[in-house]
Amino acid sequence: MVKKIKRPALAAMIPVLALGLTLAGCSDSKDAATSTSSASGNQATPGATQSSEIKPVTFSLFIDSPYQQPTPDNKIYKMMKDKLGVSLKMEFLVGDLQQKLGVMIAGGDYADIMTGNDKLIAAGAFIPLEDLIDKYGPNLKKHYASVWNQMKDPASGHLYVLPNFNVFSGQFNETAYEGPGFFLQKDVLKEMGFPSPKTLDEYFDIIAKYKAKHPDMIGFETLNFDWRNFPLLNPPEHLAGHPNDGGVIVENGKAQIFADKDIAKTYYKKLNEINAQGLMDKEALVQNYDQYLAKIASGRVIGMFDQHWNFGDGERSLISQNKIGSTYVGFPLLYPGAKEYYRDRPVLNINRGYGISTKAKDPVQIIKFLDSLMTEDWQKILQWGIQGEDYMVKDGKFYRTPEQRAKADDNTWKLANKAEAFFQNSPKMQGTYSDGNATDPATQPQEFYDSLKPLDQEVMKAYNHKTWAEFFKTPAENPVYYPAWSIDLIDGSPAKVANTKMTDLAVKYLPKAILAKPEDFEGVWKEYVDQISKSNFKAYEDRINDQINWRIQNWSSK
Repeated sequence: MVKKIKRPALAAMIPVLALGLTLAGCSDSKDAATSTSSASGNQATPGATQSSEIKPVTFSLFIDSPYQQPTPDNKIYKMMKDKLGVSLKMEFLVGDLQQKLGVMIAGGDYADIMTGNDKLIAAGAFIPLEDLIDKYGPNLKKHYASVWNQMKDPASGHLYVLPNFNVFSGQFNETAYEGPGFFLQKDVLKEMGFPSPKTLDEYFDIIAKYKAKHPDMIGFETLNFDWRNFPLLNPPEHLAGHPNDGGVIVENGKAQIFADKDIAKTYYKKLNEINAQGLMDKEALVQNYDQYLAKIASGRVIGMFDQHWNFGDGERSLISQNKIGSTYVGFPLLYPGAKEYYRDRPVLNINRGYGISTKAKDPVQIIKFLDSLMTEDWQKILQWGIQGEDYMVKDGKFYRTPEQRAKADDNTWKLANKAEAFFQNSPKMQGTYSDGNATDPATQPQEFYDSLKPLDQEVMKAYNHKTWAEFFKTPAENPVYYPAWSIDLIDGSPAKVANTKMTDLAVKYLPKAILAKPEDFEGVWKEYVDQISKSNFKAYEDRINDQINWRIQNWSSK
């Protein structure tokens, strides 16, 4: 029912634009003009120079999340133009994603490159990529070798989208925490003596006491908008000791929905109680994503359940304003007797990343472009920046000066000096490079520690932790099927229809139940459960279970 999708957007405090922007003039590299050089692995490097063989090429690109356009003189996009001969005409999402996808599909109006989506795949909007990668993408082939079968669409056996996250090499260092949790502001924790809430009651008691002292603050926030409705829908599974499998919990290899179970009722009844106490944002259940981020970025929200990556841009705005105390720490709250399972091992972001549309005139050029960016030299530029300018090297180790870190936290600086919108959705190296350095500054252990603000270090010391990930239990290996949320339900199928119906019911009834008078909650909840029973939810469960079994059979190590 609910997916965990890595799709960060830029800060809500900055107006989001959706204008297509061609990033300077463009030209094509030797590798893009000659298939033999790319196929042999002689990729264009950041040090390459233009030649008379280069001819211009511009790729249109649609990204299904809101971002702000980079500046026309952005140095990274300029390097792509100078060294690879590629310019990007980028369009970002404005408004409702499903409406936008419907319009695109109805008119067949596709960009050359588009971020992956089950609906677009089902509509036949993407071309298969496996043969193109075999012929023209040696770096991509190497990068995805260990997950090649997992990337393919189960229905057709083809590969349509290049996953943008969680293909690791070398050593994996988890320092930040981007997953689900019940978050509280650091200033709140400090004023309350650095408590460690373990239950819903303890968590909301902290919020109630802090709000009593600071009445202008918003107590508890949530989000129920578009595909980003998981902050409202996912908490029960985690409270009950299950990982993020979307709309189901899986026990002993068998999936079942939890929306109609007591683990869900208990949570929403608690939200009904705190709403009656004035602790919940009155606009939470009707606001859109930009409004949600704007509230986070205002520094007025005491706490919320969310996945950290989903509100990260609001938090980055706080950092750029030097409001470190208004940023957040997550806690793994549990029902009595449940065992913690919030933090999971990173999983392949299936069908999320870039695909090449059926309208692209030169798919070979696109694959060569993406393949060229998968060299270590380009990955270091995309992730660390320019050596001597954005980071330094001492004794072979990458690090940043305080001034460089301050720039990296500034959203305006990033629009001119990072290719953030493009890179977030592109194939990327994660783990460590061949020289032992982490692939990005946030996972370089010493750089991570040195980059912490004084208040962050104070919080770490108070809880005897060295990283934000340590606030959550170290996860076991993921089950081979995991996660169930990434299973394609297939548009028009009984499973998809049932899932859509259940989501519509949740969007209608959960706000009604939460905002009801406490004495009316039971009646609203009964009506909600009765409607779920009529939704053909069994078709949804059957599809999930069928695909869990398929994955176990086809993804297990032979």
